[in-house]
Amino acid sequence: MKLHCDVEVVSRHLPTLGMRNRGKGVRAVLSVCEQTPRSQLPGPRRACLLVSTLKDKHGTRYELKENIEQFFTKFVDEGKATIRLKEPPVDICLSKANSNHLKDFLSTVRLAHRGCNVNVQLSTLAPVKASEFEKFKTKMIITSKKDYPLSKSFPCSLEHLQTSYCSLVRVDMRMLCLKNLRKLDLSHNHIKKLPATIGDLIHLQDLNLNDNHLESFSIDLCQSTLQKSLRSLDLSKNRIRALPVQFCQLRELIILKVDDNELIQFPFKIGQLTNLRFLSAARNKLLFLPSEFKNLSLEYLDLFGNTFEQPKVLPVIKLQVPLTLLESSARAVLGNRIPYDSHNIPFHLCQDLDTAKTCVCGSFCLRSFIQGTANMNLHAVAHTVVLVDNMGGTEAPVTSYFCSLTCYVNSTDTLK
Repeated sequence: MKLHCDVEVVSRHLPTLGMRNRGKGVRAVLSVCEQTPRSQLPGPRRACLLVSTLKDKHGTRYELKENIEQFFTKFVDEGKATIRLKEPPVDICLSKANSNHLKDFLSTVRLAHRGCNVNVQLSTLAPVKASEFEKFKTKMIITSKKDYPLSKSFPCSLEHLQTSYCSLVRVDMRMLCLKNLRKLDLSHNHIKKLPATIGDLIHLQDLNLNDNHLESFSIDLCQSTLQKSLRSLDLSKNRIRALPVQFCQLRELIILKVDDNELIQFPFKIGQLTNLRFLSAARNKLLFLPSEFKNLSLEYLDLFGNTFEQPKVLPVIKLQVPLTLLESSARAVLGNRIPYDSHNIPFHLCQDLDTAKTCVCGSFCLRSFIQGTANMNLHAVAHTVVLVDNMGGTEAPVTSYFCSLTCYVNSTDTLK
């Protein structure tokens, strides 16, 4: 019987010698092995614990029968446990194990400790093959085309995969089967489009697509499980002109990099990214910032090299008096937070509601509004601000919307 996990063997003599353990485990294969062939030993089989690592494939053997002082299993559901041996006086600390496999393994070890007959197939005392460790790798970094695997699959246990400078023109579908993946780095390739199935990687926290040929970030990805998992997204050095309004549903984002693209505007609901702390969008074609940009609370902001326009003196007036039935209904639905989807109203109306503008008073407006622009000091939303231009400026134009003439008159100071 075998268990794949991280292992740290800690000697209990270390504190008395004024020494400390490393505090970090290594990937290992634990085996409950038969010490003597069954044919040569009557009665219950005598088992031992063999701990093998990539550097020591022959492993270290530990007696089990009546040799375990204590089991620590408080965090077994998290894949962690400790086996305290009497001789030698060591603690075998296990982590990053499959919780179900760990429970079965500990049950077998208990039986061996009691000298009971172990009713599972025991391993033999033989060196562990290197392929055993390859199969359970959690990190793989490939930085050249010649090293890219064409004939064999990626280890299904991978949590971090980097395939850079491999001339990939599309995302390899084998990557999308790696259900434990937390970090995916596809930087410095030639990828033009992202498959919606990236959204099936339910644990993905860090996605790096720097230096590719992307022209968009799809709505399907914005509405996938990435909404709950994605923390860091790097879209720098691509060809993206706009991000969909649904992009703001990725509300767990902390880091967003979109430098060196062709962005002409941010999603106007960007203020919904309440967890965002690092935003870099240097060297794009931004003309102004959306009104909800003022709702952000950033630690770092870089908007250097954008072509910001000077605020317009006169506002754009699109007021409709009286309000149309569509406008009145939309304001009522959004103002009262009435849930809606394409199952109870037409899809195009859902899109209208999704793209409604927020007035400075907090109300909503669809097609009847006044639009004004004013400069804002970016230090109002970020602790650290990279200069917007070579002249030392930290201001940028922000667009504001007003649902009525009254709101506009009461807020004229914001446009000065």
